[in-house]
Amino acid sequence: MKLDYQKRLVASLYGVGVSRIRFDPERLEEVGEAVTRRDIERLVRSGAITILPKKGVSRARARTRKKKRKSPGRRKGGKYSRLPRKTRWIRRIRALRRTLRELRSSGKIDSKTYRYYYRRLASFNSIAHLKSSLIRAMEEVRKIG
Repeated sequence: MKLDYQKRLVASLYGVGVSRIRFDPERLEEVGEAVTRRDIERLVRSGAITILPKKGVSRARARTRKKKRKSPGRRKGGKYSRLPRKTRWIRRIRALRRTLRELRSSGKIDSKTYRYYYRRLASFNSIAHLKSSLIRAMEEVRKIG
């Protein structure tokens, strides 16, 4: 029994491709008799006709390709054209300010120390550098006191 017409009808009715439509093998006679759109809708509701879910395309290969594209041979432009000096500065200074704020709010440093180091943040290269300087300063205070 040819059911091409029914398949085409379901496809146009539900806006899917013909390959996504499956008929229940035990109810093929019933499907064959369906000629109107209303008949088709009734069969879909009853389960004689099923619409398969969409098959996606895996992004796994694309993800691995993306990772590989950062080698020196792929780079065009200098260090600072890829990430400008200003952007680097903004990232660094914001991170340092955030760290200093957290240290003050947690009570590890007092507001006087905060103000002192806030003024001199530009001289630190990283959070680790700032923390090591703070630790050194705290040790000196302990030795004196």
